[in-house]
Amino acid sequence: MNFAARKLLFSLLIFSLFPLSLCARPFILVLSQDDLLNTPTSPDDSPSAADSAPNESPDWDEFGDSDAVQSEEELDPGSWRPIFEPDPFKADPATHPDDGYYSTVSKLIKSVSSGDTALMDAAVSEIEDSASRGLPHARSVLGFLYGTGQMRKQNKAKAFAYHYFAAEGGNMQSKMALAYTYFRQDMFDKAVKLYSELAEAAVNSFLISRDSPVNEAVRIHSGAEENKEALRKSRGEEDEDFQILEYQAQKGNSAAMYKLGLFYYFGLRGLRRDHAKALSWFLKALEKGEPRAMELLGEIYARGAGVERNYTKALEWLTLAAKQDHYSAYNGIGYLYVKGYGVEKKNYTKAKEYFEKAADNQDGGGHYNLGVMYLKGIGVKRDVKLACQYFIFAANAGQPKAFYQLGKMFHTGVGLKKNLPRATALYKLVAERGPWSSLSRWALESYLRGDVGKAFFLYSRMAELGYEVAQSNAAWILDKYGERSMCMGESGLCTNAERHQRAHSLWWQASEQGNEHAALLIGDAYYYGQGTERDYERAAEAYKHARSQSNAQAMFNLGYMHEHGHGLPLDLHLAKRYYDQALEIDSAAKLPVTLALTSLWIRKNYADGFLVHIIDSLPEAYPKVEEWVDTVLLDEGNATILTLFVCLLTVLYLRERQRRHAVAAPDAMAALHHPNEHVAPPM
Repeated sequence: MNFAARKLLFSLLIFSLFPLSLCARPFILVLSQDDLLNTPTSPDDSPSAADSAPNESPDWDEFGDSDAVQSEEELDPGSWRPIFEPDPFKADPATHPDDGYYSTVSKLIKSVSSGDTALMDAAVSEIEDSASRGLPHARSVLGFLYGTGQMRKQNKAKAFAYHYFAAEGGNMQSKMALAYTYFRQDMFDKAVKLYSELAEAAVNSFLISRDSPVNEAVRIHSGAEENKEALRKSRGEEDEDFQILEYQAQKGNSAAMYKLGLFYYFGLRGLRRDHAKALSWFLKALEKGEPRAMELLGEIYARGAGVERNYTKALEWLTLAAKQDHYSAYNGIGYLYVKGYGVEKKNYTKAKEYFEKAADNQDGGGHYNLGVMYLKGIGVKRDVKLACQYFIFAANAGQPKAFYQLGKMFHTGVGLKKNLPRATALYKLVAERGPWSSLSRWALESYLRGDVGKAFFLYSRMAELGYEVAQSNAAWILDKYGERSMCMGESGLCTNAERHQRAHSLWWQASEQGNEHAALLIGDAYYYGQGTERDYERAAEAYKHARSQSNAQAMFNLGYMHEHGHGLPLDLHLAKRYYDQALEIDSAAKLPVTLALTSLWIRKNYADGFLVHIIDSLPEAYPKVEEWVDTVLLDEGNATILTLFVCLLTVLYLRERQRRHAVAAPDAMAALHHPNEHVAPPM
């Protein structure tokens, strides 16, 4: 094994892509020797390997000569952006040439906000009419409505057909829905093709020299409770912390100015992206001597974000930033040299030097661009193994473009052995950062405004595209708000059965993607028969899924099932092992685990004893006791009588205690006056 292969083998590729939350575990990928492909360093060494490499494909053409930059509207045709983020300089979306499409979608959204089923039904009929005339975007919406059973009987076959033809017509959200459908069914040969196209579109929307922070979808719940802290930080300009920061910036604090510029440029903390405001705050920060603003100004002029594109100015600002030891600026300078923008001509040697300076200072973008140079042989001898190694470093630094390239390698078998499941998973994670992820922001804004119906509708649309956070958010809204969720069913607002069924489906999908809270809820639903038929074996399967993510509650539940033989073999030793593991994972489980171990000891030593029968009857007795407390003790009149009775008993007890103390006092005094009364006389 040569040095490059050894170095690559021992490079640990354990990176977490877009951590989902405390509930959902990060995606982890580990490369082993089996994944490595002994690809020659040069195409001259093996023509067949070179021929299989997609070097000339535009998919790989990171440094191509095309200057065409597509807008988010072009990357996501049929997007609902004109409704939620209307451009004041463009026509009203209701007058869009797509034959009333946006007007009809506006009606749909209005109906779910108000719970107006008649308006919803009329809007769905209009969507059907547009779909029958071949409008891809209308077909996409109709596929969503049939898939979820909104104002039409749920029909997965029809939903698939509508999404298929919408995708053929260029609708990217339907491509996401189809890809996720294939992904769930392990049809990786079909899923990988769609996800590769979607990931490429997402990559085209990324920044040039500097990657933006990960704008994760916000999980509006933490377990069964509302995630108040995350929601507070997502209120944008209404957030108190933001207002304090803005006040500090207005008083001349350069660091606060820079932070405000970042928030507006990247759209952080619940703010809408506003390049004009970002540029204004960066310039103000620079006037106050904040050097970090220089690099972002270079990025703004290179992209033409809110200003006319000017590569010369971009190079000037990036050069100044690099002199201030902002090393990611070196990556931007290298990009300009490799493209020949703002400089006399292309210079691959200088570009490589700048990329290496960035990489030497742990910049993921520098590693990524070096990987591209070695992959394509731009200014260097082509070396696929070295390119793969650079992509690994970039991926560990969180560079989403590196995930895309590694996905390509697994997909095509260039540099890494062909592995469609891994390629699909990597593509999916990149694709989920595409422009269609704006649905999450609009849903969150609706929820924060108290428009739960609109939030649920948008999260449901996003859930269909395969976003785990949206799946759990939509399910949680159904469980938390019930009728107030404005859930639309087959012929009007959802019945209780329709809500339970839909929540169950959403939680199940989220559990498949690593959400341990969802897996627990699915296990509970099957164990207790809530919203579905009781099925101990499927409950155990769900609990095992949560247990694999080190969930203490799941371990406890599995121990209980082994103790009682519900869905799992009766095995007291395994039950004890699960109880012990639950305590090891979570110290807060000490009391329930102690009680469970006590029950286990009694069961082991007194198998047919009276105590075992009492323990086994507790699960059936508890609901009856709880119902008696709710209906009898907590009844307003009975509660008052009970309170008075307890007070009377307390008074009687205190009086009796006082009487005993009064009687005991004289006896004590007498003992003090005759201390030797009970002592034997001296001899």
